[in-house]
Amino acid sequence: MSSFVDRVVVHATAGAGGRGCVSVRREKFKPLGGPDGANGGNGGSVIAMVDPSTTTLVDFHRSPHRSAENGRPGAGDLRHGANAPDIVVAVPSGTVVMSQSGEVLADLVGAGASYVIARGGRGGLGNAALASSKRKAPGFALLGEPGESRTVVLELKTVADVGLVGFPSAGKSSLIAAVSAARPKIADYPFTTLVPNLGVVTIGDVVFTVADVPGLIPGASQGKGLGLEFLRHVERCSVLAHVIDCATLEPGRDPLTDLEVIESELAAYQGTYADLLSRPRVVVLNKVDVPEAKDLADMVRPQLQQRGYQVFEVSAVSHEGLRPLLFALAELVSQARAVEPTERPRVKVEARAVDDAGFSVSTETLDGEVIFRVRGARPERWVRQTDFSNDEAVGYLADRLARLGVEDRLKGLGATAGVEVVIGEGDDAVVFDWQPQLSDDDYHSGPRGTDNRL
Repeated sequence: MSSFVDRVVVHATAGAGGRGCVSVRREKFKPLGGPDGANGGNGGSVIAMVDPSTTTLVDFHRSPHRSAENGRPGAGDLRHGANAPDIVVAVPSGTVVMSQSGEVLADLVGAGASYVIARGGRGGLGNAALASSKRKAPGFALLGEPGESRTVVLELKTVADVGLVGFPSAGKSSLIAAVSAARPKIADYPFTTLVPNLGVVTIGDVVFTVADVPGLIPGASQGKGLGLEFLRHVERCSVLAHVIDCATLEPGRDPLTDLEVIESELAAYQGTYADLLSRPRVVVLNKVDVPEAKDLADMVRPQLQQRGYQVFEVSAVSHEGLRPLLFALAELVSQARAVEPTERPRVKVEARAVDDAGFSVSTETLDGEVIFRVRGARPERWVRQTDFSNDEAVGYLADRLARLGVEDRLKGLGATAGVEVVIGEGDDAVVFDWQPQLSDDDYHSGPRGTDNRL
């Protein structure tokens, strides 16, 4: 039996980049062949991509952990390490990628829309790429950058033109079955649909999709029943249709009360998109094939029209009144498409300020002592790529930080020789004693793997 899952937590781990190679070309009659260590390959990323054949997130429910492979290390003779393949996971159209705090990172609509959940680490440079006029034959290479590890929430919001809302057993599933090829479960006893049903309707020259939003009861917007789980599926609908059961025998139920209850739940629901009550809405008085229901529908119709609703009396059993309803829905859908013809994926992009130096330096007090902390994507990445067992690699890191401006910033904040400087946060932070006399101009070539300044 297939399962419908529309909200999952995914733990994605990208692959680390391969380390660069330290190698010097040694060949007969070529004593000064020079460095020929190649770069490491990039680690694989974990990418979510919309696949039209996927309709649920059940695969993530069963396997929430996704990991990509590491890049291969570089080798001598300028043989670069192979890049690891990306892991592409299929998601349905309408999937929203969010952080654990609820921040929307991407809104994937349409076949091929994609978002990189966890980005693979870059491969380290080999000593051939690090050679310069001062370091003619570097005795070090850069380590591969670790891949990202992220936990995100995937939430599916059905992409449909018309959303059918109403109480359980109002006949929404029967209505979808009557106007489309969809065949949802229908029974002659009270029950609520446990999964959203989707049907495609063709009327005239307009083709549109209709979705059933099940489980709405009083308090649904606060999580009662199944309403909060499925109200998200109505967010993308451009038109809402209130399906009202005119043949119900439940006490305290009548068409006007049912409409007011569902409208209040739609108004109270706080979703990603605009107010649900701003959408065009029609009222569908269902089950008029029952004589008592027909009489009740005729009685309340004028009152609903006075409130500004288009009202349609239909029967999903006898198909009475369905064509006028479908033509009216098609017209509303066409009007909505004219305003917003296509839906495009939304991906959050963090803009960088023009004057952003790429790092920051601040002072902190730890155990009564003042320390200087350096933050920034570039210095933190450089630290992760440095082999601290190699003095030449450490000297190269110091030169990179000085060229970036970290040295000047530390001097401006009053740092003196021997103070504790921390680069990064948490367990990945690197602590060292700052020596301001280290300068690229003081470096002189020596045995590979050494730096005369250290």
